[in-house]
Amino acid sequence: MKKLVYILALGILTVSCNNNQAKTEGAQEGTSLSSGENKGELPVITFENAVHDFGKITEGEIVEYSFKFTNTGKGSLLIRNAVASCGCTVPEWPKEPIKPGESGYMKVSFNSKGKPEGFTEKEITIEANTEPPVVKGPKVQCTIVKKA
Repeated sequence: MKKLVYILALGILTVSCNNNQAKTEGAQEGTSLSSGENKGELPVITFENAVHDFGKITEGEIVEYSFKFTNTGKGSLLIRNAVASCGCTVPEWPKEPIKPGESGYMKVSFNSKGKPEGFTEKEITIEANTEPPVVKGPKVQCTIVKKA
């Protein structure tokens, strides 16, 4: 009876180790380069201007700027997500892949409603199929003045 328990325990242990190994290998494959690029063929996102200063704006004003970027890498660039350091700043980006050497635009809108007077700066963080997969993107800045 004890031999049967040991055999069952060994069998369960073997099966569970193989399942964990398969899950780990699958997770590694899934988190690597989702678009199948090799490390040397990764896309690189390069912005023409890293910062745009709107100058003085009146509190409540909504301003927009489109940052031009180019894929200076060797693989197609796919931006998965872009978020700003504050909800008052909203980025919009192309959803289709950007081939090597091609350019695109990331439009950034800033809503100054309810913001305090003075200088402010908001940064965009980009998640893409680059290495590293999360990169700091462009910044918008301005000086907010109260309505007259």
